[in-house]
Amino acid sequence: MRFLVVGAGALGGYFGGRLLQAGQDVTFLLRPRRAAQIAANGLCIKSPAGNAHIPSPPHVLSDDIAEPFDVVIVACKAYDLAHTIDSFAAAVGPESAVLPLLNGMQHLDVLSERFGRERVLGGLCLISAALDEAGNVLHLNDMHALTFGELGGGRSARVDAIAAAFAPANFTSTASDNIMQALWEKWVFISSMAGITTLMRASIGDIVSAGAADLGLALFEECRAIAAHNGFPPSAAAVERGRAMVSAAGSPITASMLKDIERGAPTEADHILGDLLSRGAEAEADRSMLRIAYAHLKTYEARRSREEAARAA
Repeated sequence: MRFLVVGAGALGGYFGGRLLQAGQDVTFLLRPRRAAQIAANGLCIKSPAGNAHIPSPPHVLSDDIAEPFDVVIVACKAYDLAHTIDSFAAAVGPESAVLPLLNGMQHLDVLSERFGRERVLGGLCLISAALDEAGNVLHLNDMHALTFGELGGGRSARVDAIAAAFAPANFTSTASDNIMQALWEKWVFISSMAGITTLMRASIGDIVSAGAADLGLALFEECRAIAAHNGFPPSAAAVERGRAMVSAAGSPITASMLKDIERGAPTEADHILGDLLSRGAEAEADRSMLRIAYAHLKTYEARRSREEAARAA
């Protein structure tokens, strides 16, 4: 089975690198700058689960894709998806599967429109990872899980084949019979975590110590209600886990979206919070926390755009 991993950033570099370690046929689709960096230094993973250095990982530039791949793993930011799709389109053939690891749901519609829904799988990952200035992949916690499955549910031959390829790799992989439920449960959690930590510009522990744990719980409840309205109420275990995470005293956790703000980068506000907000029922009594959190992010985006335009003038 031939895998094309789109990019060798934190997510693509980690999971693609682990697959290469396990002997799988993996090629990275890279931009010229990252290709030069990897050609010089190789792909380096620093992880509590074990470090890895792959001196010359197979890679290709967009213009050099010569034939379709069996599986295309996509792990870009949502706001880069339109450009990224163009870069790997030549790798998607009639029998290819596209496995995105983005948060939310909007990307599934975009990919399905471009390649056909029958070629798109659902996927999510649970990992905290980043690139350092040298381009090394830093795995920052003990979680490194990847879950995937057919959008329509159930199992298929291609899902079983991917599961077999993932099995020997140094990460936890799960083939799900109900990936849409898993995607919605993660979306509820990510929106709650991103919304409250960006709104307060603080970690969960700092928010709790300020006596504001109830705000995170209120936001989680609003997000949970939207999932239920769309036919995917989070399980009791997911609700218990989510509530505990957004109200945990002393927790150092912040959302990656807060890190984006702190470094002056664009955010996935529209794709994570905005899209979720738009899927709520008009008759719902209250989505005030979600609206405020989304407005806060959009205000940041407006200021960022204005300041960029002023610098360019």
